Amino acid sequence: MLLLRCPLLLLLLLLPLGSRPQKLPTRDEELFQMQIRDKAFFHDSSVIPDGAEISSYLFRDTPKRYFFVVEEDNTPLAVTVTPCDAPLEWKLSVQELPEEASGEGSGDPEPLEQQKQQITNEEGTELFSYKGNDVEYFVSSSSPSGLYQLDLLSTEKDTHFKVYATTTPESDQPYPELPYDPRIDVTSLGRTTVTLAWKPSPTASLLRQPIQYCIVINKEHNFKSLCAVEAKLSSDDAFMMAPKPGLDFSPFDFAHFGFPADNNSGKERGFLKSSKFGRQTSPKPRVDLHRVCIGNKNIFTVSDLKPDTQYYFDMFAVNTNTNMSTAYVGTFARTKEEAKQKTIELKDGKVTDVFIKRKGAKFLRFAPVSSHQKVTFSVHSCLDAVQIQVRRDGKLLLSQSVEGVRQFQLRGKAKAKYLIRLKGSKKGASMLKILATTRPNKQSFPSLPEDTRIKAFDKLRTCSSVTVAWLGTQERNKFCIYKREVDDNYNEEQKKREQNQCLGPDTRKKSEKVLCKYFHSQNIQKAVTTETIRGLQPGKSYLLDVYVIGHGGHSVRYQSKLVKTRKFC
Repeated sequence: MLLLRCPLLLLLLLLPLGSRPQKLPTRDEELFQMQIRDKAFFHDSSVIPDGAEISSYLFRDTPKRYFFVVEEDNTPLAVTVTPCDAPLEWKLSVQELPEEASGEGSGDPEPLEQQKQQITNEEGTELFSYKGNDVEYFVSSSSPSGLYQLDLLSTEKDTHFKVYATTTPESDQPYPELPYDPRIDVTSLGRTTVTLAWKPSPTASLLRQPIQYCIVINKEHNFKSLCAVEAKLSSDDAFMMAPKPGLDFSPFDFAHFGFPADNNSGKERGFLKSSKFGRQTSPKPRVDLHRVCIGNKNIFTVSDLKPDTQYYFDMFAVNTNTNMSTAYVGTFARTKEEAKQKTIELKDGKVTDVFIKRKGAKFLRFAPVSSHQKVTFSVHSCLDAVQIQVRRDGKLLLSQSVEGVRQFQLRGKAKAKYLIRLKGSKKGASMLKILATTRPNKQSFPSLPEDTRIKAFDKLRTCSSVTVAWLGTQERNKFCIYKREVDDNYNEEQKKREQNQCLGPDTRKKSEKVLCKYFHSQNIQKAVTTETIRGLQPGKSYLLDVYVIGHGGHSVRYQSKLVKTRKFC
């Protein structure tokens, strides 16, 4: 008698169980296959068929017993039990058959149910027992005749499991064979990728059976079977509709509590649509676990991982003919850390240009040389909004999204050092200008009103002019207005693509300049200016831009305005 371990198949083969005694080992293969196809033929869920894997369910602390008969001595026997999502206690034992049930003499053998009633009160001989969540494999090359009992118990929680038994283990071979080295090798490791390689299953390379490999990736632990993976992946926590103990249910009714079933089973048994006897539980969020089947390749690169994160990798060889699987020895690996960013040093009162890749980040450092009461950070985002975080000596002081020009004034501290983190947009690359200073009067960026739109007066439009207005501030600044003729099909999307607010009037053609002027108002409510732009062509579209230029020479562009002159006057 030989005892082995072997990982088993996840995909559930909900096979029927016979009411007739199992003719082991003299199995009528034609009859057996007919019985498998005819699900109505089977109703005794406590009988294990020869050479077929069954799936079943255990309630916590509620034992379950299975039976099968071996009628001849010196019969090979293999029994495999696969726990899916909880440890199991199971025991295999055998009792002698009554003489009238041996199959010798006149008359047919008694039904298995009668055999069980005659001898189940007797203590059988224990052949093997196990407690744990490993896939366990009992094999004997010469087993005695008798009634075999498989007792199972789950003390941790309700769970499901698989059982496979056969009297022809040499010829059946339903599970893919593992290579002599069943380990998964990590051949390459990056910040977001891990490349795995493994040796092919001899079932594919030597026996030429169809094998595909399935990889499972998660952050918690390795899995010992695909059955355990499926239980973890179940969105309704595996068993939202499990039947209550004591109810008479067939192994084909497993669609009630989350087990995969073929599409016809529900049609054949009408009560599968009902859940009136089911236990309702609140669904739990899906776990961070991914499964991908890659065919017969034996090298694969897992991508889109997070840097500096530990992942667990499991590989399962699946025989596509039998839908049974075997697990390789799982492995784990930690992705590399993000490359350390070079920190940009900011100088007091000097504007620094910063470019950030899409979804990227930049780190800046500001260390004032003198004591200070306040520190001011001015940020001009040229394109889309950027995220800014400011920490002083490790303490977070500021975390904001910046679009356009923003100014932040923070309380200072003697000998303090400031770390600024800028995070770019998800849409594309980001550009910005940033200034840090401890001198409140040292402002290179011009002050802006809250509303930087340009308003056009439709009633004042003519065939050769348009009149526009925009807001100013209490600070006296220089404003320059530019115009550019555009096609009639020019739209907001094109305008948005050109909205680099950091491009100043020095990038414009001289012919596009309309005028420059200074203005401000101490009364913020009256800080409005208007301008009529003349010399335009009838029925033409123009893009108008207003630039405000600060004392340090840096400019900020208002939101562009698309206008059109009248065609007929």
